[in-house]
Amino acid sequence: MKLIAIDLDGTLLNHHSEISQENIKAVNYARTQGIEVVIATGRAYFDVCRICDRAGLSSIKVISANGAALHSEKGKPLRSIPMERSDVEMSLKWLEENEFYYEVFTEKAIYTPQNSRDIMKIEIDRLKSANPNINEAALHEAAKKQYSQTGFAFVDGYQDILNTHAEVYNILAFSFDGEKRTAGWKHFKQYNHFTLVSSADHNFELEHKEASKGNALEMLAESLNIPLKETIAVGDSYNDVSMFQKAGVSVAMGNAKEDIKALCSMTTLTNDENGVAHAIYKIVDQAVKA
Repeated sequence: MKLIAIDLDGTLLNHHSEISQENIKAVNYARTQGIEVVIATGRAYFDVCRICDRAGLSSIKVISANGAALHSEKGKPLRSIPMERSDVEMSLKWLEENEFYYEVFTEKAIYTPQNSRDIMKIEIDRLKSANPNINEAALHEAAKKQYSQTGFAFVDGYQDILNTHAEVYNILAFSFDGEKRTAGWKHFKQYNHFTLVSSADHNFELEHKEASKGNALEMLAESLNIPLKETIAVGDSYNDVSMFQKAGVSVAMGNAKEDIKALCSMTTLTNDENGVAHAIYKIVDQAVKA
């Protein structure tokens, strides 16, 4: 194997949103064996840089915004597929009208409305009122994780985002209300010029129809003259499916849902059990023995 693409949340990151020492050692081990390593995530590029810098993995290729952007290990932009401005405007207008928390990913910042966190709080309060036994702590933890990203810029509304003329790579909509999320999914599913994916239980994400982790992986492999059959993809969620479908070996995390595991060549340990490291050593050792 010559190239491995690794998701971040729920995969390389543990539940503390940190990269363990075991996973760091395994990534570096793969690189010493001549294997190219790329991070493949829905997060913004600058947010990935912060996470990787803290872990000492600063010189690494990054597929960000679910495949809408690709950067070299030196930070050089290699690919970007921004959304059409008209699609951005239409999408954000609908999300605001339907009172969704949303984030807009660009090269410079993650834009979100000033009142977005109030929307999240209102939803939690409504769920708590309707179901007093609900795990409120888990909801607050999910919101906290969303807020922990680097690079937020707060605006009054979507028109302020349009006025920046920034290229938009990804729009993430988030809601604790399942019926509301389903309505949003159905609304955007009718447009064939979007890629529509979900990366976690409470969200859905919009991108240009040509943007996906799988397409970015294929483009990177081609640029490196690496056959797709010699690539590995490791992930845990539905936004990883496109690269599972492209890679020669697909690895589901132990914490992935069962339908994700069923799509993959193998399943490793969970993200809190250093599942990435376990998979890397197993695959590399098999390759050496072969």
